[in-house]
Parts: sequence; structure tokens; C-alpha cells
Amino acid sequence: MNWGATILDAEGQRLSANEKAFFGDVQPFGFILFARNLETPDQIRALCDDFREAVGRDCPITIDQEGGRVQRLRPPLARNWLAPLDHAERAGKGAARAMYLRYRLIAHELRGLGIDSNCAPMVDVAMPETHEFLRNRCYGSDPETVAELGRAVAQGHLDGGVLPVVKHIPGHGRATLDSHYDLPNVAEEFEALDDTDFAPFRDLNDLPLGMTAHLVYDALDPTPATLSPRMIELIRDQIGFDGLIMTDDISMKALSGALGDLSKQAIEAGCDVVLHCNGTLDERIEVAMAAGLMNDAAQARADRAIAARREPAPLDIEAAEAELSALMDGQVYVDG
Repeated sequence: MNWGATILDAEGQRLSANEKAFFGDVQPFGFILFARNLETPDQIRALCDDFREAVGRDCPITIDQEGGRVQRLRPPLARNWLAPLDHAERAGKGAARAMYLRYRLIAHELRGLGIDSNCAPMVDVAMPETHEFLRNRCYGSDPETVAELGRAVAQGHLDGGVLPVVKHIPGHGRATLDSHYDLPNVAEEFEALDDTDFAPFRDLNDLPLGMTAHLVYDALDPTPATLSPRMIELIRDQIGFDGLIMTDDISMKALSGALGDLSKQAIEAGCDVVLHCNGTLDERIEVAMAAGLMNDAAQARADRAIAARREPAPLDIEAAEAELSALMDGQVYVDG
């Protein structure tokens, strides 16, 4: 039987009996963690075990651990990293190696806690107008640099046994609004988008997982990309991405409508799985019922994604930290 076309979360630090029964019934593809779920290493590992026991398989468990402002794990659970753009700029010519080492260390932290996926690399191209919620999470302002660093980030994850999720496909860098609260509109014509915004995703189209962008490309479709068959077709055919496509959080305010309707629309547009975060159990049930099970094409992509997850390669932590510190003149972490 195919798996459920969802990625869901938990309300607390362990699963309730109702959550366990629900997850066993709907069989989500995977799960996502937030700060409220994270207290101690033993507790996090136990929660990850809860998820996998509920569905009866070694499902992926993901997190947002970009570093900087967006990192769910902080000291003492994990290192406190500089913002990605600051990290890349301070490393200069050594940025690709520095980003690889950064995310190889992050992958090591995650795997030690039972987490085997991360919502990175983020290869949105920074623009002068990029909203502040996104700008310092970017890797640079030209697509070639962004693609190079995105590849290094992805490889750091894969070498550490963690599945990378490239985001926000096909490109969020021109957004002047925060899609957590508003729906951004991008006015540029296709040629400019194709040369700049879409280019890093084309270079990384072999990655196993991708997350959509909640914004409208006015020249292409009046519907938000996550819900647009035209935009999902563009991602598949023109960008060439054949990995598993997950939505960005379907409950973000950029999208309007009932959660069930939005979930059904995303699946009908061509997304493989619906990501739903920070809701009640009733809301999670609504999303899961609307998304249903993966179709056969989505299930095949899910199987390929899981097959890309491997045991971590050996890592000398002290040597990796020393090399990273040398590349960045010691300016690697944030205090605290």
C-alpha cells in the first residue's frame, strides 16, 4: 500500500495515544520537528522512535536547521551557527568548503538525535528587494554562486546520512513579503526568472526532495506556485526536478482557504506530499484525509528519496571544526 501524502508534526515532546493511533492509520510519508518538541537528547530520540513505531517503518524525520535565525536546535542541543549569508561571505573564496563542513557538522548533530532530513539547502537568490525574513538565509546574489554553495550544502547532508530538502522551488528570492503572513507577487517575465531564480534549482534538480514556494509569478500563473498545475509542470519539465515535491507549510497565511481544500488542490496540482505544521489534531486529520495516499508516481519518488538516505561517512569532528574555523578566521558560531 502507498504511504500517506503528508508530512506532519506532534503537539508535544512525546506522542499522545491519539496521535499514535492517527499516524498509524494515515501513514504519513514523514514528520517534522519544531522547538516545542525538543528538550533533551534522550527525549528527542524517544520522540523520533515514537514516530517510527507509530507508522511501523523507518520514515524520514525532518527539521529546519539552516543555522542563524532559522534553527530549531540550539545550545546545548546543537551549535549556534551564524546566518548562512554571513557564513558564506566571511568564508570568501573558501565558501563552498566552509558550507560543506558547516552542514556536515549539522548532519552529524541531527543523526545523533534520530533526525535524518533537513530543510536545506535554500537556494533562493538574494535580490536587493528580498524581504528580510529571507535575505540572510540566502547563500548569495548570483545564481552560479548560490548553486555551487547549494551543492556543497546538499553533499554535506548526504555524506552525514541526512536527506536534504532543496527550497523554495522554483525560487523565492524576489518576494518582498513574508509568505508566513502574506502572499508575495513577483512581476518579472519568464526569461529573467529562468536565467536567475530558477537556475540554481535546475543545477540541483537531481536532489531527492524539494519544497515549494508560496508565491505568485504574475507572468506565468495567477495561482500560488504550490497550488498551480502550471508551476508544478514547470518545475518538472523545465527545471527538470524529479524528486519528491513537498509543499511549504500548507497553513501559512500566504494561502487562503480551508486546510482540506488547500491540501487537495496542492495534490491535484502535482505536489507529492502536503506539509502541515503547528495545527491541532483535528486540523492534521483534515489535511491527511484531503491529501489521501500518494499516487504511484509520488510513491516511486518517495522510494527513491528513501534510497538516497545512507549511513554517515566517518567524520573527524575536531579536524572538521579546525578546518572550518581556519577558513573563517574563527568566526563560525554565535555566542549563546
